[in-house]
Order: sequence, then C-alpha cells, then structure tokens
Amino acid sequence: MNWGQYFTPEQFYMNFAADDRFVTYILGGLKTTLTITLFAALLGILLGFLVGTVRSTCDKTGKLRVLNAICKVYLSVIRGTPVVVQLMIMYYFIFATPDASKMVIAILAFGINSGAYVAEIFRSGIMSIDNGQFEAGRSLGFNYRQTIWYIILPQAIKNVLPALCNEFIALLKETSVSGYIAMQDLTKGGDIIRSRTYNPALPLLTVALVYWIVVTFLTHLVGRLERNLRKNEKR
Repeated sequence: MNWGQYFTPEQFYMNFAADDRFVTYILGGLKTTLTITLFAALLGILLGFLVGTVRSTCDKTGKLRVLNAICKVYLSVIRGTPVVVQLMIMYYFIFATPDASKMVIAILAFGINSGAYVAEIFRSGIMSIDNGQFEAGRSLGFNYRQTIWYIILPQAIKNVLPALCNEFIALLKETSVSGYIAMQDLTKGGDIIRSRTYNPALPLLTVALVYWIVVTFLTHLVGRLERNLRKNEKR
C-alpha cells in the first residue's frame, strides 16, 4: 500500500485549507470538546463532592443511611455501564425531543459519569484524614459538620487535587464519543473531513496529535502541581 499518497501537498490542501476545514472542523471541534469537558468537570466535581461527603459521613458516623444507599445505587449504575451508552440513553430516551440541546445533554451525561469517579476520589481523601483531626475539631467546640468543613475538607482537597486533575484529563478523552449523538467535537470533526476527502490518515492523525498536545500540556501542569504540593508539605 502506498502510504505516501495520503501526505501529498494536494492532500494537505484538500484536508485542511479547502473550505477552511482545519478551522471549521479541527479548531471548531476542539472548542466544543474543551467546552464539554470544562462544564462536565464542574458538574462532576459538584456531584462527586456531595456523594463523597454523604458516603464518608455514613462510614464515619452511621448517619445518612438512606442517602448513602441512593449514592451506592448511583455509583453502581454509572461505574458499571459504558459512558457512550449513558450518553445515548440521555439523548435518545431521557431528552428525546427535537429542540433538546446536544451540548447540554453531553455536559449532563459526561458530568454525571465523572461525578461517580470524583465521588470516590473525595471519599478516599476524606477517609484518609486521621481520626485525630476529628477529635481536634471536637476539642475546639466544632460539631461534625463544622469539623468537616473547616478542618477535614481543606486537607482532603489538597490530597486529592492531583487525582482530580487526572480525572479531568481522562474526561477530556472520554468526550471523544460525543459523535454518537452527532456532536461536532474534535473527533467527529476529523471524521467529517475523512468522509469528504477519503483520506483517513491526515485528519485522524491530526486529531490524535491535537489530543496528545492538549493532554501532554495538562499532564505537565498536573506534574507541576504535585511538585508544588510536595514542596509545601516539606515546609
């Protein structure tokens, strides 16, 4: 097979310059991908914080058992089914209306999915704090809620921050299945170019390169964050 036929100047022109395809489908798709990822991450952090707090509270005090049972069902269902299936259920069943916003549906689907994993991150962070910290809070006159808010959570968030950042990176890559509901994200944009130019190499390799650049940059930031946290612990 002649691989060189996919990388000629004419092919570069057809795939990227003609009809402004690079800007429309690659950069436009990247913007959509980053938008979905950002808002889904915020939703996931909110859900994960609430669920993780309920779960850890039940583990430590035995309270909130009904809410804890609901949270367990949520975690079991979301973690036990593929995100692409959840996305399609959300689009074709729950929001099966012509005027439904695909962007909102994607954010909700990915945010709910991410929340299940963030919940366990928060829960592990809270449970990792020594019980002596709870006793210290009580000795200061704090009730359980105040102890959690003022003493435990600041330490737990610091401990789980790198894991949360890595979850954001994983979420970024998971959004590549948005094309299943006809969202023109980065992956779908590359596939549209491929379908019009019949060149599978240039657009798809470009999509992979863009994902790699973004993930590498975010991974670098996470690494710097972890080093700064370790330096602060030594002081």
